[in-house]
Amino acid sequence: MGLNSQKRAQKREQIKIMRQLFVRERAFYRTFFILAGTLILEQAVVLSVNLADNVMIGSYSEVSLAGVAAVNQIQFVVQQIAFAISNGLIVLSGQYWGRKQTKPIRQLSAIALKAGILFALVMFAAASLFPEALVRIFVKDEAIVAEGVRYLGIIRFTYLFFAVTTVLLGVMRSVETVRLALGVSCVSLVVNCCINYVLISGRFGAPELGVAGAAVGTLTARILEFVIVWVYVFGKDKKLGLRGRDIFSLDRVLGMDYLRTATPVILQGTLWGLANAIQTAILGHMSNNAIAAYSVSSTIFLLLKVAAAGACTAATILIGKQVGSGDRTHLRQYVTTLQALFVGTGVTLCIALNLIRVPLLSVYKVSPETYELASAFILIQSVVLLTMSYQMPVNVGIIRGGGDTRYAVILDLISIWGIVIPFSCLAAFVFHWPAVAVVICLNADQVFKCVPAAIYGNSYRWVRDLTRG
Repeated sequence: MGLNSQKRAQKREQIKIMRQLFVRERAFYRTFFILAGTLILEQAVVLSVNLADNVMIGSYSEVSLAGVAAVNQIQFVVQQIAFAISNGLIVLSGQYWGRKQTKPIRQLSAIALKAGILFALVMFAAASLFPEALVRIFVKDEAIVAEGVRYLGIIRFTYLFFAVTTVLLGVMRSVETVRLALGVSCVSLVVNCCINYVLISGRFGAPELGVAGAAVGTLTARILEFVIVWVYVFGKDKKLGLRGRDIFSLDRVLGMDYLRTATPVILQGTLWGLANAIQTAILGHMSNNAIAAYSVSSTIFLLLKVAAAGACTAATILIGKQVGSGDRTHLRQYVTTLQALFVGTGVTLCIALNLIRVPLLSVYKVSPETYELASAFILIQSVVLLTMSYQMPVNVGIIRGGGDTRYAVILDLISIWGIVIPFSCLAAFVFHWPAVAVVICLNADQVFKCVPAAIYGNSYRWVRDLTRG
């Protein structure tokens, strides 16, 4: 009896310790799931704009699909850098929001808007001056290049609208206003799909524009997004009270703070966007089937990946607010609980991707070779989703939200640029491995990044208060 009593006492002690490790307040879970759920839906809708282009163009012509896929790699770089400018703002603003200080957030918003506008103008100039050269980075077939140049000629006008909208939505996220982005994205998706339906194949007496029709649909949607967000932020929002004149303000001290905080975030976004573009370029120079298959599989993969991305942004907001408030009591519980949620997300996404693989692939009118490659790529990406759903929210969400913005860029420099890309180039162009093996090489970092995520994420050396006063 004494031994059984001792075992029961040990079990009770273990349960007590486990309870101390995890958050027990319902308010935390409610806040996390509202933030993450809204962000997931919003980002899913945003990606659905690209999915609409891909599906509608894919049913129109495989050559057109490959051309749009090539330009979408340029789009991905633009989007990642714009998101990075916005995320740098979220890190700083989130901590000020935890201190309940709104004036610094308004000043930081003006700085981030200037950075976003400057970046958009640079990318617009590059796409205007060197359109064919940019498309040829990813594909070599002349017909595909021609379609890509047509698409890029219109889509470049979206850059400025997208950059400004992304920054404004970022500042709203930092103060936990996330439903605006979801509503705007839903309107954008409907408008884009309607215009695509009419203009790609020339329905209802409209001209048949092909890829140009898809580009017009996306441009119209981006302009509409910009108008709605601008009116809300500068006219209806009560949390910050931003006004047009605030855009022209410049606080040099906060400007330096933003520069120090956002530069590593922007550098990481740039490197990650370029890395994805190079990865597609590697496949694009192997065969037309490979780039078409990767376009199909990546669109489906990215649509599910938004769950990890939404959890990542939610973690940044929650951890940043917690660090900014100065309350360290519950920080460890937050981190442990979030990691458990991330693992559960990964398992769910891995299963979901395998379940929807066949139905979604049946939508595309592609050759049997392209279909088989896309199916194999999706199986690989299901494993990638499992590991990415843990490492990305920890490496980029928790650690960056806690104030260490340099860690993620150093990790990417070593893992992606030091290992993955060089080895993938050797696999494709020196060893001449098949496309499936090359895709495994290209995604290997998503697996081994879990190790530093677990070690550094649970060390708490990344906790840094970035606020002033």
